[in-house]
Amino acid sequence: MKTAPLRPASAPGEVRPDVRAIIAGRRARHRRHASATIVLAGLLVALVATALMVGDTFYTPGEVIRVMLGETVPGASFTVGELRLPRTALAILAGIAFGIAGVSFQTLLRNPLASPDIIGITEGASVAAVIGIIVLSLDGPVVSALALGGALITAIAIYLLSNKGGFAGTRLILIGIGIAAMLQSVISYLLSRAAQWDIQTAMQWLTGSLNNASWERVAPLALASLVILPLLFSQSRSLGMLRLGDDSAAGLGVRVNSTRLLFILGAVALLAFATAATGPIAFVAFMAGPIAARITGPGANLLLPSAMIGALLVLGGDLIGQFALPGRLPVGVITGILGAPYLIYLLIRTNRQGASL
Repeated sequence: MKTAPLRPASAPGEVRPDVRAIIAGRRARHRRHASATIVLAGLLVALVATALMVGDTFYTPGEVIRVMLGETVPGASFTVGELRLPRTALAILAGIAFGIAGVSFQTLLRNPLASPDIIGITEGASVAAVIGIIVLSLDGPVVSALALGGALITAIAIYLLSNKGGFAGTRLILIGIGIAAMLQSVISYLLSRAAQWDIQTAMQWLTGSLNNASWERVAPLALASLVILPLLFSQSRSLGMLRLGDDSAAGLGVRVNSTRLLFILGAVALLAFATAATGPIAFVAFMAGPIAARITGPGANLLLPSAMIGALLVLGGDLIGQFALPGRLPVGVITGILGAPYLIYLLIRTNRQGASL
């Protein structure tokens, strides 16, 4: 009986073809991720420059740089330093916060529909803010503090309700959607009973806007980002492992429960601070992660690309709302227009291919 010839052993120092293919694939993924990150960074720099230079009065790059270096430039020092610069900084920080919060939840729950503005956390902040505006006649930083507390309380409630009998992502999403619907009805009821001037104030906040941007609004979000972002980025590899499932991630050395808790708390805190500063800018948290996944390819680390895409969506949407359309529209209107068709697309794609980023 003939036997199959034995496969010759590889010569010393020679890399097997299958190993060579794995290494080549890994290098290709790394190149794609690096290229996408560089392109996104370039786009963000271009948008920042546009936001600082363009407006009712155009200022040259030299004038903008002089203002940023602390020099006094007639006209530009106020317009750029006190109006455009805090607005741009708030747009970038809020976009980063929304983007990272969204992709964290979507990765933890392995579902692109598991965005904080889909599962009720944003509505928790909105209810608290509307109660402060309409019922308690508050404004300014106090409303922002209420929104922060509302988001945190809602997130804790959703987690506790979904964690009975063990953590289950599908259960959390369904409970979150139910709580979101309930809170949205509370907002509608409060608006129906409010005075007209209170409705205008509440609707301006609920739409999501950068119109009241100031350094006082930037500071809390900047401080929160400075504390939270390094923690999350230091565990970004562990977050990527969780996409493989809890058992596989644990087998690869990931502390599943502590990593999940870190990202849930960090994402909720970022979302709460961003929502308190700008209002609930629609669909940014929802869109950033899936767009990053499409750009960087399978298996890529999505935290940094999602943060940059979130910043691009908020800053780009604000520029479109200010200068590209008749009148001046809040950024939340623009992102809502972009996000609704994308939601329909993701629903169709998820139904055909399954739920994953």
